[in-house]
Amino acid sequence: MTKAAYGSWKSPISSKLITQSAVGLSQVSLDQDPKYTDYVYWVESRADENGRNAICSFNTKTSKTETITPTDYNVRTTVHEYGGVSYLVYQGAIYFSNFTDQVLYVQKSADSKPEPVTEKDKGLRFADGIFSAKYNRIYCIRESHVEGKEAVNDLVSISPATGQQTVITSGADFYSDIRLSQDGKQVCWVEWNHPNMPWDTTSLYTAELTSNGEGVVAGSTKKVDTGSDNSVIEPQWSHDNELHYISDQSNWWNLYCLSKSGQSTNLLERQEEVGGPKWQIGTSAYAFDPSGADHILTIYSGVIEILYKKTGTTEAINTPFKRHRNINWSASGDIYCLAFSDTQFLSVIQVNLKTRKTTILKESSSLEIDSGYFSLPTGISWTTEDKQTSHGFFYPPQNKDFTGLDGELPPLLVRAHGGPTSSYNNSLELKLQYFTSRGFAVLLVNYRGSTGYGKQYRHSLRENWGVYDVDDCCSGAQYLAKEGKVDGNKLCIDGGSAGGYTTLACLAFKNVFKTGVSHYGVADVEALAAETHKFESRYLDRLIAPYTDEGRKILKQRSPINHVDKINCAMAFFQGDEDKVVPPNQAEMMYNAVKAKGKPAALVMFEGEQHGFRKAENIQNALDGEMYFFGRVLGFKPADSKFTMKIDNLD
Repeated sequence: MTKAAYGSWKSPISSKLITQSAVGLSQVSLDQDPKYTDYVYWVESRADENGRNAICSFNTKTSKTETITPTDYNVRTTVHEYGGVSYLVYQGAIYFSNFTDQVLYVQKSADSKPEPVTEKDKGLRFADGIFSAKYNRIYCIRESHVEGKEAVNDLVSISPATGQQTVITSGADFYSDIRLSQDGKQVCWVEWNHPNMPWDTTSLYTAELTSNGEGVVAGSTKKVDTGSDNSVIEPQWSHDNELHYISDQSNWWNLYCLSKSGQSTNLLERQEEVGGPKWQIGTSAYAFDPSGADHILTIYSGVIEILYKKTGTTEAINTPFKRHRNINWSASGDIYCLAFSDTQFLSVIQVNLKTRKTTILKESSSLEIDSGYFSLPTGISWTTEDKQTSHGFFYPPQNKDFTGLDGELPPLLVRAHGGPTSSYNNSLELKLQYFTSRGFAVLLVNYRGSTGYGKQYRHSLRENWGVYDVDDCCSGAQYLAKEGKVDGNKLCIDGGSAGGYTTLACLAFKNVFKTGVSHYGVADVEALAAETHKFESRYLDRLIAPYTDEGRKILKQRSPINHVDKINCAMAFFQGDEDKVVPPNQAEMMYNAVKAKGKPAALVMFEGEQHGFRKAENIQNALDGEMYFFGRVLGFKPADSKFTMKIDNLD
């Protein structure tokens, strides 16, 4: 092995290789007519096609994979801005939302041209649709946008033949998960109002459908008793028309059943979780046996199990992967879902329940990289400043061709996840391995407020955003330095969106990190509260303080932009100029303030990008730019890098 400075190691995991060989995978789905079992569908996000999303299919008879939607269509809804399930399939016809105009289209076959179902230029967006054969209608979320006004959300039924729309229910600030009972007589949905988010307090409702299925019977709407201050998500009706849902009333998101007599039962009471925070609409963490048997597929803590409802017993379905999500159960007896582990890329898989054989239908990356370049994570916990506990995943530097110089410890890159109501997992992620294979250690921090550790841990961030997340990132870095695993003088931090805020807050409120990089991060939480989109417009009420005279004082105190005088390190910013979630002026304000103070500062504004980077060249430049910036600040030269960018007060 060659001895070389950490950060300067030569790695085959280049930014170009990452974008050229990888696609994003999401929204695994089956035809909503259970008799149509020949195909499974999913969405691919393709960086090398300007970040467009395409629907793909796998023919279970011929084992042929093909792209369905034409290249000039981008399958992506922007309901709640973050979107989610953007298509449905019924008897081979695909109904999908197109990103550029948010019109609902139908494509009747792989070689046909999509046709609009809804009208253009109406300011309407649609998501999470289901098709009813009984009424020949689509039921979905609709979001209406009028310039200068807050968006209006409701649930509608749509005639696929005429595009005619009928409101099912309205009046709440947000809706999700509209689902019909198997007999077509009832409908259920989840709704919530400001200042709640879907992981705070939501309500579950049922109603009777009219005889033609267009709307609901007047006076039939009922609220299901699921307790107070609980998050209820993912309702579904079983084959015998019993309502099931996920709730965190036990402190953990567990699966419940509402009997026809109105009694709710926790079907599998565990101190672990099924489901997760609903940043995106329409995910599925459980599925019913299509044969009508009283069995349920569940995914608790990423593991597939069959729950035998009558006995309450479970049976694990083992695959070569460690974690699974987006579960589907075909009438053919096969399971389809997304799967991943710390050594295997995210994949669409098929599991035959009879033979228990797992088949990979599509991998997110086609790369064949020697495992000697992959760092394997260790789950760690550490004591915080105030004697509580935080969690994370530690990745040491790893490259089979290199080792560090004698007496040298690696630099540490701490990563703060977005949300902040979200979490990191230990999946194989090339953007992370890009750094570890070049000599960086990486710590993914699941600070207090992260999901997957119960409601109490999740809610501990209430009024403490910019406090607990900052403390946990700093104490995690200091813990690893104290343990002798990293160089305490070369501590770096980065994050995107809310993780970008935590990054900026760490640099403004603490003196732990040498440098940091913000990707579309929040610099001014007061401005964010005043300017951001509807879905998150009251998010800060719980995380920090309401937007009142008194609350604004706290918002100002927690805004890194107001504490630039305390920043004593170099900072870089990467931002999309069409970001509606965190407006570009946030990055510009912070960059100008750091530059004016005389500290090294860089700003890269990506034209045409929104919240997150989807185009290949921008993903590459963000990765190479961050490594270049760290090299200039920490004093190493990245191997084989031709990337340069302007760094004020350093060039």
